[in-house]
Amino acid sequence: MATACERGKILGEPDTEVPSIEKLFEGREEIPEWIDQITLRSMVVSVILGFFISVMIMKLNLTTGIIPSFNVAAGLLGFFLMKSWTRTLQHFGVSSKPFTRQENTIIQTCVVACSAISYSGGLGSYILGMSSTVAKGFDDEGTALDVKKLSLGWMIAYLFLTSFLGLFSVLPLRKVMILGYRLTYPSGTATAHVINGFHTPQGALVAKKQVSLLFKSFWGSFLWSLFQWFYSAGENCGFKAFPTFGLTAYENKFYFDFSSTYVGVGMICPYLINVSLLVGSFISWGMLWPWIKGKKGVWYDAHLPESSLSGLTGYKVFISIAMILGDGLFQFLAVIGKTTYDMYNKQQASSSIAPFSNVSRGNDDFDELSNSHPYLTFDDRRRTSVFLKEQIPSSLVLGCYCFFAVFSIILIPQIFPQLQRRDIFILYLVAPLLAFSNAYGCGLTDWSLGSSYGKLAVFVFGAVAGVKDGGVVAGLAACGVAMGIVSIASDLMQDFKTGYLTLTSPRSMFVSQVIGTVMGCIIGPSVFWMFYKAYPIGDPNSEYPAPYARVYRGIAILGVDGFSALPKNCVKLCLAFFFFAFVVSATREALKNLKSPIYDYIPSAMGMAIPFYLGGYFTIDMCVGSLIMYIWRQADQKASVVYGPAVASGLICGDVIWALPSSILSLFKVKAPICMQFIPHS
Repeated sequence: MATACERGKILGEPDTEVPSIEKLFEGREEIPEWIDQITLRSMVVSVILGFFISVMIMKLNLTTGIIPSFNVAAGLLGFFLMKSWTRTLQHFGVSSKPFTRQENTIIQTCVVACSAISYSGGLGSYILGMSSTVAKGFDDEGTALDVKKLSLGWMIAYLFLTSFLGLFSVLPLRKVMILGYRLTYPSGTATAHVINGFHTPQGALVAKKQVSLLFKSFWGSFLWSLFQWFYSAGENCGFKAFPTFGLTAYENKFYFDFSSTYVGVGMICPYLINVSLLVGSFISWGMLWPWIKGKKGVWYDAHLPESSLSGLTGYKVFISIAMILGDGLFQFLAVIGKTTYDMYNKQQASSSIAPFSNVSRGNDDFDELSNSHPYLTFDDRRRTSVFLKEQIPSSLVLGCYCFFAVFSIILIPQIFPQLQRRDIFILYLVAPLLAFSNAYGCGLTDWSLGSSYGKLAVFVFGAVAGVKDGGVVAGLAACGVAMGIVSIASDLMQDFKTGYLTLTSPRSMFVSQVIGTVMGCIIGPSVFWMFYKAYPIGDPNSEYPAPYARVYRGIAILGVDGFSALPKNCVKLCLAFFFFAFVVSATREALKNLKSPIYDYIPSAMGMAIPFYLGGYFTIDMCVGSLIMYIWRQADQKASVVYGPAVASGLICGDVIWALPSSILSLFKVKAPICMQFIPHS
């Protein structure tokens, strides 16, 4: 699940001052067999955490689509719950197995695999984009083939059909990726470092304080959300409609909406991302939209409703899409270029998996590695011996891939008749190559291009199906097939890197990934369905506008209908902002490679694009989060780095978990008693 926030520095990046992690654990731990690393208690904890983190990701996905990494939070909460579990049993005199870092890694892997489906499964983007609610916003009456009625049953079935192929597509290459190419996988490495730290005496004390602060901020955020609810009896009521900078600014989406969720997200995201969002808000809502609004009656019909895509909203949606595609195209080309260049250099240097291919599978792996590869560090030899110990037969992997592919080719057209079996076959034929490219690029840059491959599939397969055969739904369904494979493959390799660094068996890691994916295919749609039944999801004027649902449907319409659907001069503006985003991204990359200090002051094109449609209200919240972290770092830099993400996660959790009782109240038509509203003075 890679987003703009994940590209920043993550808490727990490896500390180069520690000479050997594994020597700290030598003699203190006995590595369990792979089957013993997966326990009943770890699966129970994984289900609980998987559900709550899925709720958080779903709410973020349906509001702005900006989702920070929850990998560290999953590892921290897993550590806390398991420690609480063992202490409770000891209190009642019941003995239990020691809680190991391998079991902690299994929990983190399972939870992340489960919660990732809430994002990569497209429930708030391409699947919701098929709905009639989103289609109405495009004036897209079309035919019955252009819309798919949402149902919990087919969504679960579709995710089961598309989510497992990604697990098998690059599995045989795990040794090449981790040992041969020695890819970094920054997020996986950071998570492993955090988990290793938890299981040292000093790390356990730090984790205990982190959890304490997390729960304090959680309850503060939850109670604040409850307090706000009492003043939100009607539309545009409550603190979320507070005109902080005046009513004119409020009408142009500039206000602080008192959301602890996005204050927390702002604390986690890098400063540059938050500033980029604010800059994008000023460019769009402060300058561009007022200018285009002044062309009403000239560029577009003055009598059109505000939501019509033939009017101002059309410019908002398609210009933001153009910027996202411009940035996405550059990132795609950059990562492919880096991948090709890096692989070429490593082949020239004869760096391959060959040095490890003749290692026996017996108990003397470590000694054999010590004798045959003295250049490896103690940590590398110990980790490599564990990583090579248990194997997953390639024939089994290939058989499972073919089985799921055939099964999907037969059944997906039953769900989406618009998507031909031939198209699905082509996707599965090229999927391993795309998955490998994405997993390799992610190992180098920590950047997953799953959404870029998905958007490409929307264009290509939507255009192939055409208008008459439901090209919009066909493109969106093909997006799910492509994005599911590519995103899950890179997530799997990130987790293998975490397992490698925590001495967790690859076999147990893979099994936990499978279990987490099964959980996600059920929990993700169920959480989405809860929101869908309680709120008008996808309505641009609702609390949950689901911006990426409109983005993906807009891309599908462009692929099927071309540019004929756009209002006057919209194509010219789209091209201008497409190239603007491409140039900004290219400039950032060039300055980064040159190690220029100016790099830190060039905004992110993707960050600027997001508020073009949504407005600037959440960017104010996120900048408040950045301000809190800045002041904290000035006062105590070490404490802010160690405890800041825990406090931020608590703020996000508390506000998001309030969505559960709030949804129940909404389902039972229970309204708040007070409406706090601001109106202009007459």
